[in-house]
Amino acid sequence: MEIILIQDVPNLGFKDDIVNVKDGYARNFLIPKGMAIMALPSEKKKLAETLKQRSFKEEKVKKEAEKLAEKMEDIHVKIGAKVGTSGKIFGSVNALQIADAIKEQYDIDIDRKKIMVDGESVKEVGVYKAKVNLHKEVRFDIKFEVLAE
Repeated sequence: MEIILIQDVPNLGFKDDIVNVKDGYARNFLIPKGMAIMALPSEKKKLAETLKQRSFKEEKVKKEAEKLAEKMEDIHVKIGAKVGTSGKIFGSVNALQIADAIKEQYDIDIDRKKIMVDGESVKEVGVYKAKVNLHKEVRFDIKFEVLAE
């Protein structure tokens, strides 16, 4: 079934993308939750007009995201965590803690929802990578180090 996404859906697409999904996924999850609408011809026309009007603004946002990505390309974030005797941390490090550390150390504000931690979860002291999706065409990796407090 062809649908139009109303909001960003992880591992599926971004807002205003037209994607094909299985009928059950669309009817039972995406459409009832308000994440998508069916891609009827009239909805496609509305979407085309909206995208045309938004293209100028989108280009400006993309340029700002590229500047921020260039600025953040080589940063190394340090995150302190309480550590047990075996070297494992209590709990885990997540995107919220990474976003807070970037704000504190570099004074750059990034939404935590745009940060994806590689692998399952960070539960030990060490150096890790996280992916940052500032824009659907602007993605980059940052390194972060988990240190014992």
